[in-house]
Amino acid sequence: MSKVVLVLFAVTQPLFDGRSLKNWKEAQFGGEGGVTVDKRGIVLHRGDPLTGVTWAGGNLPKMDYELSLEAMKIDGGDFFCGLTFPVGEAPLTLILGGWGGTVVGLSSLDGQDASENETSQNMNFTKGRWYKVRVQVTSKKIQVWIDDKQVIDLATAGKKISIRPEVELSTPLGISAYRTVAAVRDIKLRRL
Repeated sequence: MSKVVLVLFAVTQPLFDGRSLKNWKEAQFGGEGGVTVDKRGIVLHRGDPLTGVTWAGGNLPKMDYELSLEAMKIDGGDFFCGLTFPVGEAPLTLILGGWGGTVVGLSSLDGQDASENETSQNMNFTKGRWYKVRVQVTSKKIQVWIDDKQVIDLATAGKKISIRPEVELSTPLGISAYRTVAAVRDIKLRRL
């Protein structure tokens, strides 16, 4: 008697087709600088203060998933990737290059933004260079990697998760830049 073994593979779902804003919409923050698509990917032009895109392609998981993308600062001195994503029913934002260009962290935890809480750290980012970003969200943790180096490993038990009001239009999933020209590409989601 033979056994049948069923193996389930996590399927990676592309969220950007590389050619258009299909399934994305420009976030109307007020003062946005415009969004275009070119050979670099989705280009967020300098806003006053924010420019961004928000997912409009239907429901996505809120827990037990991984997001990945590549982000590049083209010009400017502040965050080039504000990745807002769901953690259950609450949104959270990963900031790359905030507060003058070097702060990395999650915003907000227990009412403290990325420059104030335990995930805050400084990194130097080179203009014109692509950075690989990966975020895993599970019921127990949020983990973040930049260029395959883990930079955040946060246990979420007892934490109040929220976002700053400025990026409310980025929910449930969005990417924004603050007074900075940025590009993002290769946006993918994988269920865990």
